[in-house]
Amino acid sequence: MTQSKLILPVIVISQFCCTSLWFAGNGVISDLVINFNLRDTALGHLTAAVQIGFIVGTLSFAILTIADRISPSKVFFVCAVIGALFNLGIIYEGNSLTSLLLLRFLTGFFLAGIYPVGMKIAADYYKKGLGKSLGILVGALVFGTAFPHLLNNITETLSWKSVLITTSSIAVFGGVLMWTLVPNGPYRKAGKRLNLLAFSQVFRNPEFRSSAFGYFGHMWELYAFWAFVPIMLKNYYAKHPQVDFNISLWSFIIIAVGGLACVLAGYLSQKLGTKRTAFLSLLFSFSCCLMSPLIFSVESDLIFLAFLLFWGMVVIADSPLFSTLVAQNAPDEIKGTALTIVNCIGFSITIVSIQLINGLQTYTDSNSIYSILALGPLLGLISLRKNNKMQAAINN
Repeated sequence: MTQSKLILPVIVISQFCCTSLWFAGNGVISDLVINFNLRDTALGHLTAAVQIGFIVGTLSFAILTIADRISPSKVFFVCAVIGALFNLGIIYEGNSLTSLLLLRFLTGFFLAGIYPVGMKIAADYYKKGLGKSLGILVGALVFGTAFPHLLNNITETLSWKSVLITTSSIAVFGGVLMWTLVPNGPYRKAGKRLNLLAFSQVFRNPEFRSSAFGYFGHMWELYAFWAFVPIMLKNYYAKHPQVDFNISLWSFIIIAVGGLACVLAGYLSQKLGTKRTAFLSLLFSFSCCLMSPLIFSVESDLIFLAFLLFWGMVVIADSPLFSTLVAQNAPDEIKGTALTIVNCIGFSITIVSIQLINGLQTYTDSNSIYSILALGPLLGLISLRKNNKMQAAINN
């Protein structure tokens, strides 16, 4: 069974283009605060709105098993176009905080037909080496997430409205690419009917549960870290006014470097094993969470930036590996639904951690609040460790 060498690059490019919608609001948050008279806490609220929209979207897609009953490439295309339109709506001058929150919510809703569906499409094409393929795919997601920060860095020549127009335009382009160049994969097993019990069925497999719980712990940390990278940089600058670095550019670099980490983790997993590589990445990010309060006192901005770069790598490197484990331990006919369900729960968790950090910022200016993010990786590590012991007992 042959498969075009262009398939994976097209999926990767499409994923990058469309996921740039995710943090488009964060990339121009300073301009939104000024132009729409928003409070500084708008960052947390706008980020949470996207996450809530994604949660509602993934829940809806999962219950209706859309990605398994309908051609996933068509689902991807439709969601890319509609998501781009809602992202574009932010440039309307009559927006208020309420309308901005609604627009970000709706953008998040249709991202549910992009991120997990993109992984479903990759799983339909690749059985062997799925970890490597998803590593490249999630790497594109990471770069797409960071892209608005890069665009915002060049706002001296590109207005904030142009950033939103650009992200919407490339999202439509990505959707068209997927629809026209990526047909249904050779390993796709279409669901023939609505399966309202799929939500509970997938968690009966202990291997699936272990992988899913590891992913949930990872998600507690990931999006809160991404959302507050610019704030961390600003806080360090406030404590060390002698330093001189470009916050937008470094926000992009710190998030984007995680894309490279995903690719490297995918290749590394072929030697160490998918679960072991995910465990190590989660362990490293757990350590970063615990060390984070101390790093703000370091006088060297190079050490501080190097720490955030390392954190930016390990915080995401395990994501494609957990998705691989989830896909491998889910029934073929509901694989898309399984990925969507896990995404739904995972992103629900991000709401709690983002809003927790956002709320704590109003009560304290201590940077020790970021150590709370260690709770997720810790629980994820416990879940993976417990499953390993269970498997060893069964094998003996």
